[in-house]
Amino acid sequence: MKILAYVLAGLLVLGGLIFIVGWQGVWVRLVVGLVLWAAAGALVVLAKMQPAQTTVVQKIDLSGDVNLQNLTCRQCGGSLGPKSVSVQAGAVFIHCEYCGAAYQLEEEPKW
Repeated sequence: MKILAYVLAGLLVLGGLIFIVGWQGVWVRLVVGLVLWAAAGALVVLAKMQPAQTTVVQKIDLSGDVNLQNLTCRQCGGSLGPKSVSVQAGAVFIHCEYCGAAYQLEEEPKW
């Protein structure tokens, strides 16, 4: 998005330069050129103010009672910590630090 703003600002500066160079005593052309330059400057300032990163927070709404459990790897039985669990697209994924196994955690039905 920043690149697009800089390209558009460059085009506005070029257009403003054309109006200012060719004003030939017509004040409206000079004013239009200066307004184009001001718009280009405003675009550059806005592009620099835009945050570089966006933080996405995902919240999971669990149904029913939830009890804290110690998670262990299906393959090697190793203890899984917070770094081993990640949420992607609403699903819980496990990556074992010990054996390298990766799988999606599926909740068993409670009936």
